Amino acid sequence: MAKILVTMPDAFLHKIDSVAVNEQRTRSELIREALRSYMKRSNINPQKAQKDAEFLEHLLD
Repeated sequence: MAKILVTMPDAFLHKIDSVAVNEQRTRSELIREALRSYMKRSNINPQKAQKDAEFLEHLLD
């Protein structure tokens, strides 16, 4: 399995870790599932996917 490096604000990472702990999952499992869900939704509505991506980018800046 390939590894990637992702940069994000510390506060956002803490939220991800909190959700992962509450769901008894690893951080990687949670992020993979989030990306699967995002990809599934983006295939249904590409315009919404673009808006969602822009909104997320704005939040992470």
